[in-house]
Amino acid sequence: MKKLLFILLTASLILGFSSCSHKDIPNNALTLIPQPQEMKVGADHFKLTRRAAITLDTSNPQLMGIARYFNNKVTSATGFEIPVEKHGNIEFKLTDDTALGAEGYRLQVKHGDIIITAHQPAGIFYGVQTLLQMLPPEIKSSREQKGIDWTIPCADITDKPQFAWRGLMLDVSRHWFTKEEVKKYIDELAEYKMNVFHWHLTDDQGWRLEIKSLPRLTEVGAWRAPRVGQWWQREPQQPGEETTYGGFYTQEDVKEVLAYAAERYVRVIPEIDVPGHSLAALVAYPDLACMKAPSAVGVGNKFYGEDENTLCVGKDATFEFMDKVLTEVAALFPDEYVHIGGDECFKGFWHKCPRCQARMKVENLKNENELQSYFIHRMESILKEKGKKLIGWDEIIDGGLAPDATVMSWRGMEGGIKSAKAGHHVIMTPTEHCYIDLWQGEPSVEPDTYSMCRLKDSYSFNPVPDSVPAEMILGGQGNLWAESVPTFRHAEYMTWPRGWALAEVLWTGPSKTDWDRFWPRVEQHFVRADQAQINYARSMYNAIVTPYYTEDGALEIKLDSEPGNLDIHYTFDNTDPDNFTPKYEAPLRIPKNATWLRIVTYRDNKPIGKVITLTIKELEKRAENTRHVVGNL
Repeated sequence: MKKLLFILLTASLILGFSSCSHKDIPNNALTLIPQPQEMKVGADHFKLTRRAAITLDTSNPQLMGIARYFNNKVTSATGFEIPVEKHGNIEFKLTDDTALGAEGYRLQVKHGDIIITAHQPAGIFYGVQTLLQMLPPEIKSSREQKGIDWTIPCADITDKPQFAWRGLMLDVSRHWFTKEEVKKYIDELAEYKMNVFHWHLTDDQGWRLEIKSLPRLTEVGAWRAPRVGQWWQREPQQPGEETTYGGFYTQEDVKEVLAYAAERYVRVIPEIDVPGHSLAALVAYPDLACMKAPSAVGVGNKFYGEDENTLCVGKDATFEFMDKVLTEVAALFPDEYVHIGGDECFKGFWHKCPRCQARMKVENLKNENELQSYFIHRMESILKEKGKKLIGWDEIIDGGLAPDATVMSWRGMEGGIKSAKAGHHVIMTPTEHCYIDLWQGEPSVEPDTYSMCRLKDSYSFNPVPDSVPAEMILGGQGNLWAESVPTFRHAEYMTWPRGWALAEVLWTGPSKTDWDRFWPRVEQHFVRADQAQINYARSMYNAIVTPYYTEDGALEIKLDSEPGNLDIHYTFDNTDPDNFTPKYEAPLRIPKNATWLRIVTYRDNKPIGKVITLTIKELEKRAENTRHVVGNL
């Protein structure tokens, strides 16, 4: 009898353990971003109900915080909370096994229970992100959703990131974003396992961080005259005009943001952009200029090379100023890094400045590039005294790199390659893959900006060139410069889905990316974003229009789309295209006397992209600007 009971018990345990894997279910049944490193999906499911409970070590405040976070993410939509109990069916468990690293996890979903195992709390947090994505998209709603079965597919997932630095940068100077908007941005990036928020706090158009010892930085430097219209084409601020646009973060605001980010395992890297991009600081403290400080904070008007926006490196007062700024920044921000900018520094005023030239002579500096390097070296020394490390844009290489500086390579990858070979850590963020302020589709139907960075461009990003030791590349990030981003909704539009692409590249790794498997998952995350009322761009559905001249000098038009499986319809007769107008099959030649080309994409006989309308003259201009012989295109 005992033998029979043992056999039955053993059989039931085996069946219970294998209940999620007895059928071969394709891994693409789970539309996760980023894609996990290892994943097996079963045929059964776990159902989240009011009877669910979380089990964890209640003496660990980080695990308790993750449980609160999980509840905050599910309570609104489900209508119930999940308590922490001694014997729950959802377990958060820390282990001594170091194989998963600091951020890795194992997620096991069975019919009756869920276990998330990790070596560090960060891994539990990322396991929770995966678990949340496995729930129906309605879980993202802020309102209770009736009649939804909150089922989670059975799965066994083992996962950890490829890169330690997985970030997004938000420029809050060119346009102002509130504390609550910044927190929302952090929350959104954390859901995709990104762990760095680079906070671009100062620039020519606004100083956004309270420095208590230098109150005019925010009393004056945080405010400008209100303007709309195309950036760099705006009318300068007029004498006596009220400065009503702007804002700044108090140090208490920053502490609140930092606490919010820490709960989401996001590092916050402050950027104080110097010695260039300092117009707002010069308006607040004119004595820091070489010759004549500007009278007003930039509003999006042209000034580069005409009005000073560079700190005078010849004045000792500049270094006293920077010591005050960095003292408060270092005390406020807990991360080991402080970003000091160093990019796009106009050196013309230094060349004319007697004090800067005197400094160069005393320090035996050959040119203004070396003068900037001198400034960066001194910034590194100040930061070292305060227990911090320096990051700068790749221009800090010019004139000689500071000994322990970390380089953020944006002008392509060459600066990063050079720095890594010289023994410096590098964060890769090349414009062509990582500048998410650029057009992400056909410019004529996109908001105003410049240049192109499609979703597919972001997804094809590889932060580690073949010629560079991989250990020198910390990772990468996307950068959202805000010249043409006036609202937070538009910031979301520019960030997603390109931010999802970068998240997958940096977590899963470039060697495992697969475009044909990625973009269908993006579509599913559009549904989740809709539920959460997060804005995003559907630009990948718009036709890609490539005009070119053939060898015989004829203008031809190639049409395509990022998914690659859309039907593209067009007209040359000034009527709107639909699925009854000609379907694109091969490169188009322009009919005689045609003046317009109109294009639209369809899928399953339904329009999916925007109607694109281009004049033949515009097509000729584009072809001329990128003139090349394509032969067999």
